[in-house]
Amino acid sequence: MYERIASVPPSATVLDQMAAKTAAGDLAGAAAIATDASTFYSVTLKNLVTPWTNRDQTVFAPLNDYTATVIGMVRDDVAFNTVLSADILYTSNASGLPAPSAANNDHYAMAEANGVDLKATLVATTQSAVYGLPVEATSGIWTTRGGSSAFFIMGTNRAQFRFTMINHLCHDMETLMDTTRPTDRIRQDVARTPGGDSRIFLNNCVGCHSGMDPMAQAFAYYNYDTMSTQLLYTANMVQPKYLINSQNFSDGFITADNSWSNRWRDGPNATLGWDRTLPGSGIGAKSLGQELAGSEAFAQCQVTKVFQTVCFRAPTSTADQATVAAIKANFKAGGYKLKQVFQQSAAACAGQ
Repeated sequence: MYERIASVPPSATVLDQMAAKTAAGDLAGAAAIATDASTFYSVTLKNLVTPWTNRDQTVFAPLNDYTATVIGMVRDDVAFNTVLSADILYTSNASGLPAPSAANNDHYAMAEANGVDLKATLVATTQSAVYGLPVEATSGIWTTRGGSSAFFIMGTNRAQFRFTMINHLCHDMETLMDTTRPTDRIRQDVARTPGGDSRIFLNNCVGCHSGMDPMAQAFAYYNYDTMSTQLLYTANMVQPKYLINSQNFSDGFITADNSWSNRWRDGPNATLGWDRTLPGSGIGAKSLGQELAGSEAFAQCQVTKVFQTVCFRAPTSTADQATVAAIKANFKAGGYKLKQVFQQSAAACAGQ
């Protein structure tokens, strides 16, 4: 159990402590000892989170503010359903590090190079304070430098939406295709007769774009600028990337602001379990982040990823699915504390 959580063998003292908890029937308590290890944060969590921060989905990427912020949120039991919306940032207070900057990753890269103890040195702050973003423009890991440099760079900002679905709702676009949604908010850059055949648009392109484009409009004021190497936010001004290739279909939707609408609340993707206490539409990334993180799919995804990390298998059996369902219910009821998901998952597959 300890090695699966902390990624290193326990000391004799720690092993005795966990054995005592286990003998008393407190498997979650034994797992809590393991989640207190520094390597749980610097190895296990870092290896889990790092692939979320880049398009190649590789673990072999430098520590950055996205990864550090998730690690800090887990350590401090910050409600994880705010990971896509909060004005939050974690930096290290270790000595000898350059100041965190919106224009470079030096602070985090040197922390990693120096082997800084992330558990001991991460400090909670805000993106608005450190990076100077307006509070209303901050939106969790989306607006970290790591998140924006990977997914708001060039393109059309659809990448930020797609990789959020992959990393935080455990669905790629192919599994979400729904050709029954209205097409009125599909942008001009999507050709309606690709290759001269409108059937391709109606049977394929519509499936993703009819749901994605109305939601990705929330990102209309963001762009990662490769010259200044930082995120730009242009309040009340749509980034030009939203208006490119307008000749592909001039009668397509023209983005005028950052309002968004979730067309997937109806149709097949209603099974993602949207929170009906939320309006399903809004202005800007922050409210979209609340919409996505409020879904059943978001909670299910977090628990499934942790279960796989700790138990070394996907929860495919009936018993495992029941276990994941119970942990997910506890996750939601207990304030979305991801550390407890590790503890409960480890307890569930102890000795296996």
